[in-house]
Amino acid sequence: MNRAAAPLQREPASRWRMRAVPVATVMFASALPLMLPMVASSPVLPPLGLLLFLCWQLLRLEMWPVWIGLPLGLWDDLFSGAPIGTAVGLWTLATIAIHYFSQRVYWRGFIHDWGVAALLVAAIQALAALIAHPDAHMGRVLGLVAPQIVISALLVPLFLRLTGKFDNFRLKRR
Repeated sequence: MNRAAAPLQREPASRWRMRAVPVATVMFASALPLMLPMVASSPVLPPLGLLLFLCWQLLRLEMWPVWIGLPLGLWDDLFSGAPIGTAVGLWTLATIAIHYFSQRVYWRGFIHDWGVAALLVAAIQALAALIAHPDAHMGRVLGLVAPQIVISALLVPLFLRLTGKFDNFRLKRR
């Protein structure tokens, strides 16, 4: 038998890598702002964990169950300093919203994903700020997080591209 004529058979992608890469990237992105040497009196950095979480949800909807927002949101709450349960509830609601929209919209494109992610980031950041500061004036709280929301909405395409690169690594054969 001629081995040179046989096609090259590669093993499929690792199950561990297929399951661990999305969760690990979101967990690392949630913890990353604490690792950066930055001191600010107002929220400046976008919620990196939330952006990556939403991009994974938009890229691979069937990959995670709906309840995945619970553990990843808890991890984000532990690192963000928000009241425990804020990201747990809001990320789970975002997952439910993405699943709902994906059932209603038959054709999705880049602009649609960008709009959905930007809308969800704005809603989650505004609600998280209002939950964290219940006694403060609503206009001041929302004005404080407005730059963060705008920066986050503008960074969605970059995070969609980054998530695609992570997904290629996740699915790469050995």
